[in-house]
Amino acid sequence: QSQLVESGGGLVRPGGSLRLSCTVSGATLDVYAVGWFRQAPGKDREGVSCISSSGHNTSYANSVKGRFAISRDNSKNTVFLEMNDLEPEDTAVYYCAASPRSWLWMTDPCSDKEYDYWGQGTQVSVSS
Repeated sequence: QSQLVESGGGLVRPGGSLRLSCTVSGATLDVYAVGWFRQAPGKDREGVSCISSSGHNTSYANSVKGRFAISRDNSKNTVFLEMNDLEPEDTAVYYCAASPRSWLWMTDPCSDKEYDYWGQGTQVSVSS
């Protein structure tokens, strides 16, 4: 059975950086749009950044624009989220998710409603 697996989370000081990775076992990611979502305690899950299957289209939440960068290496079956200049407000569990839908047909390409397959999440904590 295919499974998405996130890695790269951890504890970092404000202003620090982390790189999250999302891989899949038992399938290939290159036909899926992939998104990174996060959920902080007491808050709703929100879309952080998403990327089309080809990598040609990306989307970012306003709160992370200029600080985060999403990319994918389909030859390695991996999607990355490079997170720089981290802030305490970025503290959350980060999930990657995959959607078989074409980016162009999605109403909102970075809405969690568009994504069918989810990983277990990785904790990111930003604190001094």
